[in-house]
Amino acid sequence: MTTHATTDIADSIQQRVRMQQKAESLSAVALRALTGRRQLHFEGGRLYDHQGRIPIHAPHLQLQPGVDTLQSYRGVVDAVALRLQLSDPQLHANLLPQEPVERMVFEWLEQLRVESLVPADLPGVRHNLISRYQTWSAAFLDSGATETSLGILLFALSQITWSRLMAHELPEHIQDLLEPTRAGLAPAIGAALAGIRRHRDDQRRYADYALQIAHDIAQRVQSEYEDTPGTKTLQRGGFTLSLDFEQDDGDAYATAHSGDSVVFAEAQGRYRIFTQRYDKELDAAGLVRAPVLREYRQTLDRRVAQQGVNVARLTRALRAVLARSQRDGWLFGQEEGVIDGRRLAQLISSPAERRLFRQDQHVPVVDCAVSFLVDCSGSMKQYSISLALMMDIMVRALGQAGVATEVLGFTTLAWNGGRAHKDWFAAGKPEAPGRLNEACHLVFKDADISWRRGRAQLVAMMKPDLYKEGVDGEAVQWACGRLMARDSRRRILLVVSDGSPMDSATNLANDKFYLDNHLKSVIRQITLNQPVEILGLGVGLDLSPYYPRSLPIDLTHGLDNAVFDELLMLLAGRGPAFRK
Repeated sequence: MTTHATTDIADSIQQRVRMQQKAESLSAVALRALTGRRQLHFEGGRLYDHQGRIPIHAPHLQLQPGVDTLQSYRGVVDAVALRLQLSDPQLHANLLPQEPVERMVFEWLEQLRVESLVPADLPGVRHNLISRYQTWSAAFLDSGATETSLGILLFALSQITWSRLMAHELPEHIQDLLEPTRAGLAPAIGAALAGIRRHRDDQRRYADYALQIAHDIAQRVQSEYEDTPGTKTLQRGGFTLSLDFEQDDGDAYATAHSGDSVVFAEAQGRYRIFTQRYDKELDAAGLVRAPVLREYRQTLDRRVAQQGVNVARLTRALRAVLARSQRDGWLFGQEEGVIDGRRLAQLISSPAERRLFRQDQHVPVVDCAVSFLVDCSGSMKQYSISLALMMDIMVRALGQAGVATEVLGFTTLAWNGGRAHKDWFAAGKPEAPGRLNEACHLVFKDADISWRRGRAQLVAMMKPDLYKEGVDGEAVQWACGRLMARDSRRRILLVVSDGSPMDSATNLANDKFYLDNHLKSVIRQITLNQPVEILGLGVGLDLSPYYPRSLPIDLTHGLDNAVFDELLMLLAGRGPAFRK
C-alpha cells in the first residue's frame, strides 16, 4: 500500500472524527441555548441530559455520526428544541399506540406537528428544518427504497403530511413519483390529513386524526407483510427505517448505573483486598480440552465466513488510523523547501529551472500495541461467540497492519465469594473487608504470538463455564501493567463489557458501588499518570460513566462492516473528550 493511499485513508477518518466532534459540540451549545436545559449534550449522534438519553424516534431526524453534515445537525437541533418546548410528553405517552407500526407513525406525525409550529420570526430555524427533511428525503430516494411497496407507502405518507403541515410544495419529481400512491391513500385518510392541518396548534385534537392515519397505515403494512410478520425494518442500499422504534438498537443503549460508595469514601479511596491467596492468572486455552478447542475453531471459522467482513479493507484503515508520521530522508528535485546545494550549478546553466529544493520525506510507521480486555462475567456468556468473532477479526486485521495485539479476560474462580468468602466468615466477618472473591485473569492470546499461531487458543472464550463474576478495576490495572511492559510508542486498552463491576459477595460485605468506585479511580489514575489510552466498548450499554471514550454496540444481530467502522472512529478519536 502506498504512503499516499495510507495518508488519504487516515485523513478521511480523522476528518470524519473532527466533523462529528464539531457538529456535536456546536449543536449541543445551540440546543442548550434554545431550551434552557444546561445538561443537554450529544454523544455519537444521540442526545442526552443528566437523566440519560433523550429519545429521537422520527425517521428523518436519525443522524449518522461522521457522515451527516453540520447543516443536518442544525436541523435536528431545531427540531428537537421545538419538540421539547411544544409537545406534552405525558399526553403523547398516554396516547401512544401499542402496535409497533402505529406507534412509529404516530410518533412521526407528532414530530412533524411541532416542526410546523416554528415561529414566523425565526426564518433561519425554518430553513434548517426544511433542509434536514430534504436531505433525508434525498437519501431515501437514492437508496432505492421507494421501489418497494412498503417504502413508497411510508415515503408518500411522510411527504404528503410534511408538505401540508409546512405549507411547502414538493418538488415536481417527487409529486410525480407519489401520485399513484397518493390517489390510493386519499379516500381513506384525506379527511384525517385535513384534520391534522386544521388542529396542529392543539396536540390533543391533532392526535385524534393522527391516530386514524397511524391505524390505516399499520393495517396496510400488516396486509403487505402478513406472510413475514417479523419484518421490523425497511432497509435498502444502506438506508434504514425502523418500523418499531422500541426495537431500534439506537434506543436500546441504557447508561451504566453508577453511584457513590460510602465504604470506599470512608477509606479515602484506598482499595482493600481481603485475600489474594486464591487469585489466579491462567492461560485460557489450558482450561479447554484440545478436541473442544478444535470444535470451537471450526464453528468460529464458519461464522467468520458468513459475516462477510472485509478484513483487507479493515487492515488498511487500521494501519492508517494507528500509524504515525516518521521522517525518512529527503525528497529531492522539489520546487520549494530547503535549497539543495548540489543543484546550484543547474541554476547557472538553466536559470528557468525551479526544481532546486529538497523537502523532508515522511513515511507512516505503525508503533502501537492494542490490548483487548474482555469482561467474562455471567451476563456476557450469551455473547461468547460474537465476542470471539470480533476478537478474531480485529486481531487478524491489526496483526496485518503491524500492530501487536493481546486478548485478555477477567472473571472469578467461584460464585458468591468462593474460598475467600469462607475465610472471611471464619475470621468473624470483619467490616468493610474489600474485594471478597477469587479473582481470575485470563490470557486468550499473548502479545508475542501472531494471529496465525494464536487463533486456535483464542476461541477458548467460547467456553461457557468461564463466565462467572467480575472485578473490573483490578483487571484494568493488570492489563495496563502488561501494556506498559511493551516497547511501543502508543498503547491502547479496549475494555469490552456489558455492565458495571459485579461481585455479589464483595457488594454485600461492603456496598454495591465499592467495585464501581474502584474502577473509576483506576481509570482516572492511569489516564493521568500512564501513557495508556483506555477505551470502553459497551455491549448493549453506554459505558461513559466509567470510560470517557466509549462506544455502545449491539451484538445480538452479529457483526458487519458498520460495527468495525464505528470501532475505527473510536480508535481514531484521540483524547479524552471524544465521546463526552
